[in-house]
Amino acid sequence: MQVGINKFKLLNNGKVLIETNTKQEIEALEKDINSKCGGDLEANVHKLRKPRLVIYNIPEDITTNNIEDTLLVQNPDLGLNKGDIDAKFIYVPKNKHRNLVVKVGAWTRKILIKTKIKIGWQICKIEDYVTMTRCFNCSRFNHRHHDCKGEETCPLCAGSHKLKECPAEPWSYKCINCATYIKHNPNKNICTNHSSLDKKCPSLQAMLEYRKNTDY
Repeated sequence: MQVGINKFKLLNNGKVLIETNTKQEIEALEKDINSKCGGDLEANVHKLRKPRLVIYNIPEDITTNNIEDTLLVQNPDLGLNKGDIDAKFIYVPKNKHRNLVVKVGAWTRKILIKTKIKIGWQICKIEDYVTMTRCFNCSRFNHRHHDCKGEETCPLCAGSHKLKECPAEPWSYKCINCATYIKHNPNKNICTNHSSLDKKCPSLQAMLEYRKNTDY
């Protein structure tokens, strides 16, 4: 088939991950597997997630319901169409500015990431939204403290107390995320002797690696 295989990995769920050099090669491989082994195997090309962008300092009257119409009307030079912008949520950081996160396609991202946009009477900056959410209560990833259903866990030593009450020294730090990973994957050998705030944390690095599955 003249297809170069970069990676061939057996996953825990019984599936096999195959990586090739190009999109054309992986599509050809998918077609060949399904045509020759359709009764026994099923091949699917992994679909990348759509990128998310954050629009900074939006006016008070802008909501997730009217942001797309406002963008289209005030920025006709961008060539955007209805349906290109999928508004997700608004958040307000410590500086009190209102920021809005949207999901877009790769083509729309390339247009928006290069320019500032007009919204109301303001010129707003746009960047990739790549923040990592870590719960302040249980110190785990992918949810916020107000949605947490877990027990309070210190981010330094994984103990059942608040960060400010932690008596641990750096040499006794323990990451709750890496410890949980080892619990479910006893054959894996990763370091847990660090806090869950450590930027070099293996669990954090794995989460960042996951972002490569975004269609930039």
